[in-house]
Amino acid sequence: MKKVKSSSSNIVLIGGGGHCISCIEVLKHSKQYTILGILDKFSDLNKVSDYDYLGDDSRLEDLRNECENALICIGQIKDPGPRKRIFEKLKELDYILPTILSPHSYISENNQIGEGSIIMNNCFINSHVQIGVNCIINNRSHLEHEVIIGDNCHISTSSVINGNVTVGDNVFIGSNSTIGNGVNIGDHCVIGAGLFVSKDIENGTVLKK
Repeated sequence: MKKVKSSSSNIVLIGGGGHCISCIEVLKHSKQYTILGILDKFSDLNKVSDYDYLGDDSRLEDLRNECENALICIGQIKDPGPRKRIFEKLKELDYILPTILSPHSYISENNQIGEGSIIMNNCFINSHVQIGVNCIINNRSHLEHEVIIGDNCHISTSSVINGNVTVGDNVFIGSNSTIGNGVNIGDHCVIGAGLFVSKDIENGTVLKK
């Protein structure tokens, strides 16, 4: 399995909202990294107050001298823009964006997972799956054989992506959605929660119940 990792143990988290809480749980159980602190535009981080507030993302350049690893903990629903912008800034500053894998998920060794992507808890990732950079594969997602997920995608909780599905870049798939076998989903699509998608979806499509 190809993934990005670092020899250093410290990591800084960018974004202190609800998704950050879930990311912290994965990091705690994986025991691969020590959380240095959290960057966020708001200083009131009561929900994740066990960790130091380090300022906003304007401090990324200074912190690079203390820490080489970063994880983007900004959620993504309709707009992948904030995650993409931070990803590009981190790359410019030569941060390492490790691939984070929950030890509570089944992840085949015969796959590729891009930098900055996170596989959350209780996922099933079958063989010959390709996942791009800066993706969220959220809790209890199921990706079957030979699935291809593009860059900057969020596969939400309890989604099922059946075999030979291709998902483009900058796609959001809502909770409890099912994508049928062999379907192609274009770039910049939003698939609402609880939907069954049985045919190809063009770029920029928004599907709701």
